[in-house]
This record gives sequence, C-alpha cells and structure tokens, in this order.
Amino acid sequence: MFSVLGGLLMVLSFPFTGSLSLLMLFALIPLLLIEETILHKKYRSSKLFIHSYIVFFIYNIGTTWWIWNASVGGAIFAFTLNSLIMALVFQAFHITKKHIGKYEGNIALVIFWIGFEYLHFHWELSWPWLNFGNVFASSPILVQWYSMSGILGGTAWVLVCNLLGFTIVKNVVFKNKPWASQKQNGLILLAGIVLPISFSLIQYYSYSEKGKDTEIVITQPNIDPYNEKFTGSVNDQLDKICNLADKKVTSKTDFVLAPETALPFMFYEDEIQRIIYFHYLIERKARWNGPSLLIGASTKKYFKTKNSRASKKIYGGPGFEEYYNSSMLINEYDNPKFVHKSKLVLGVEKVPFSNIFPYLEELSINNGGTSGTLGIEDQSQVLSSKGIKFAPVVCYESIYGEFISDQCNKGAELIFVITNDGWWGDTPGYKQHNAFSRLRAIENRRSVARSGNTGISSFINQRGDILQASPWWVETSIKETVKRNSEKTFYTRYGDILGQSLSFSALFLFLFTLYKIIYRRLKK
Repeated sequence: MFSVLGGLLMVLSFPFTGSLSLLMLFALIPLLLIEETILHKKYRSSKLFIHSYIVFFIYNIGTTWWIWNASVGGAIFAFTLNSLIMALVFQAFHITKKHIGKYEGNIALVIFWIGFEYLHFHWELSWPWLNFGNVFASSPILVQWYSMSGILGGTAWVLVCNLLGFTIVKNVVFKNKPWASQKQNGLILLAGIVLPISFSLIQYYSYSEKGKDTEIVITQPNIDPYNEKFTGSVNDQLDKICNLADKKVTSKTDFVLAPETALPFMFYEDEIQRIIYFHYLIERKARWNGPSLLIGASTKKYFKTKNSRASKKIYGGPGFEEYYNSSMLINEYDNPKFVHKSKLVLGVEKVPFSNIFPYLEELSINNGGTSGTLGIEDQSQVLSSKGIKFAPVVCYESIYGEFISDQCNKGAELIFVITNDGWWGDTPGYKQHNAFSRLRAIENRRSVARSGNTGISSFINQRGDILQASPWWVETSIKETVKRNSEKTFYTRYGDILGQSLSFSALFLFLFTLYKIIYRRLKK
C-alpha cells in the first residue's frame, strides 16, 4: 500500500502529470518508512528491493507513459530498466544504513542518489528525464538558485526535505514519541522548505534581464512525422516553413528558426552547394533581407577509414559513411555551418554498448530517416552569425544542463532549441520537454528560442518565464525580441560540480560498505 502511495505521490509531483512540484519534498517518505520497517524488523533486504521497484516503476510509467506512442519496445525497455536502476541505488542506501549506521545511511542516500543522477547524464544508458530536480520545471519561480547548482541542487533539496520529514514520522511511529515533541524537527523541516523558496523569490523579483535586444522568428510547420515528414514533398515542406517566416520577418529580425530535421532527406554535407533545396533556401532567405536561418537537417559524411562506432561500411564501394542529426546555420554570408547532435536518444539514434557488441545495431528503432547509432560531435559546439553567438541544441540535448552550460561557457549568448516532439502525440511528453528549457534558461541566465515541428514552440526569458508559446498541432509562426546575455552564472562556469564531487564520494562509500560487510563476515 505504501509502495503504491509513494509512486503516486511522485507522479503527481512531476510536470504535467500533476505538476504539484512541492509534493516531491514529501513523496519519498512512504518508501523511507518501508525501508525503516524492514530494517527495524530485520527482514531480508530483498524485501525492500521489491517495494522500491514498485515505487519507481509507478513513477516511470506514470510520468513517461507517452513513450509508448513512439515505440512500444522502447517504452518497455525504459520503464523496466530505469526502475531497476533506481531501485538498485535505493538498495545501496539501505545496505549502507544497515551495515554502517543509520546516520551514515541517511547521508549515503543523498550521496548515492546525486551520484547516480550525475552518472545518468554521462553513461551509455543515459536517461535523465526523471531526475528529481526536473520536477520544478513547471514552477521555475521556486528554483531560481539553479543558476548556482543546476537541477542536482533541486535533487539535493528533495532528498534532504524527505529525510527530515521521515525523521519526524519515524519518531512518532517507531519510537512512540508524541507529535508535540517533534516541534524542533518540524521547524528545521519548515526552514528547509521556506528558506530556498524565499531565496528564489528574492532572486526572481530582483533579477533584471541583461544584454542587447535580438529579434527572432520561430516557425512551426506542423508536419506529421508519421505520415508526411519523411514521405511527403520536400518542396511543400520548405515552402510551408518559408511562408510562415515571411509573415513575421521584419527589418530588425536577426534569426529565423526551423525545427529538427526540417530538411528530411539525407545529403552529404560537403555537397550542400549542389543541392537544389539549399539554393531555394538561399533565394527565400534573400527576400528577408538580413536574418540568418537555423534549420534542422539529416546529413552524412564520407570517410576513407572507419572514423567512429557510428561509421557504416558503404556496400558496393570503398569507405565508410556516418549519419547525423544536424543543425544547419545559413549565416549572413549564405555560408552553411553544421553542428551534429551529441546527446542521442536511446534505441532511435544510439544503440547502447554497440561499440562492444556491434550486432546490437540490428535492434535499433527506425523512427523516420536512418536507424542505428548516429555520429556526434567530439565536444559541445557554438555557432555565430552577425557577431551573435548561440548554442544550437537539438531536441533531447535540451535536458542536459551541463552540456548546455558548456556551450554558454564557450560564449553562447542565446540558446536555440530545435525539436520534433510530434512522435509522442498530444501527451505530457512535449509539455515536459518545453518546460525543461525553462530550467536551462535559469541555469545560465540565457533567453531560449524553441522551434518545435508540431509544438510547443516558445520564447523563454532569463528567469524561465514563457514570454510566448504556440499551441500544439497548429501551423504557425511567432516572433519575439529577447535579450542576449554574455555574463556567466556560477553554474555556467563550473557545471554540475555537486554531481562531480558526490559521484566519486558515492563510489568510495559503496566500496567502504562492501569492505565492512566482507570484514564482518570474515571475523565470524
């Protein structure tokens, strides 16, 4: 019963499956009570694993069920595996608490969980969508201090408040203390909730937008990714995008944005000048008399020898090819510049561990265009036009805070997100994705312009406010003047320093726990 309650509380906390973000500060208490009961009554530790798996399975399904619309197999894989990993991390906390001490165990929960979330940004099975700090994406006014900590600071807040709340309930339930005796603990918990919110509110209302004005036009062509995008007429699709831009472009417009894979056919990057569609874009862009164009494209490169795990042998000819999900900038001089998406979607754009087991590439999912592992950049990239530097961000990359902070640290004054969220249908998925961009704005104090094929397209200011947003599944374009900022926040400069520190601490703590277990058994 408590397992189900814990899972449901977490679901209700998450953006657009409840959006009761502050509820997350108490959502882990039922699971912590289960853990305490198992420890107190000396039940087998495996009993806790079952309960924690139920909690996290409900959390995963309840918040990201919409993955099913894009891929049934991918959804099952995500639900079961991510729940398993979360349950194992919680199990590590329990084992540390059991063999080292309750006080040390509570500290271990914070260390292990933040270490896990940091790892979830960087390993082959990366899926940080459900990191606890993301629950505040729909209420960014509460977490303006993400400009110092990033979302891992939010995760720490969630864990500490849950542990404080659990302590109060534990003293009453397990130690039979009256509720009145918990006044001091209650005040500490209240301070742990009120002080971060108060600090955030002060930051929010005292912050002034920084930088120079930049006028941007966003196009939302609303091309069905299942039935039109990769099978329909390229001419019609580009016409639609350019016509939408025509309606909004002025003499002051600096950039026009079009969505991910707006150029849906595959082409060699070094042959772009030979492609008729490129010259069509140049001609249409000339009518705007000034703006640069950032548009998504499916591109490829030729290599004489194998370049990376993404290199595919050319059948019937020499050499190798790599395919990319790319941003293409056509700048003020009509020169094309490409940046390849680096944070790839599992199963669709990347097959995990295929560098070790190449045959796994055959299991990849085809969601239009190519299948199998795509090529990536060696490091984050920044583009510039008319002296304005920006971070080109493709779809899934927008949930990687440190990746984007690195782009801003390299000089990006604006964040441009191009995406295609139409695969999921009218579900919480595209709303959550848009909300996460609000956290990127706060972390770096950068304005965000977001072009979504089917919506939501939006403009977000440096405080994480949505200045303007388009409806879902509507063909439209929007225009806004935002500030471009070159000042660097603490998070921009140092990234996930909290995660970097605690991931190493988690490893040493877990090894120390194993040492204690082995040592005690040898003594017996």
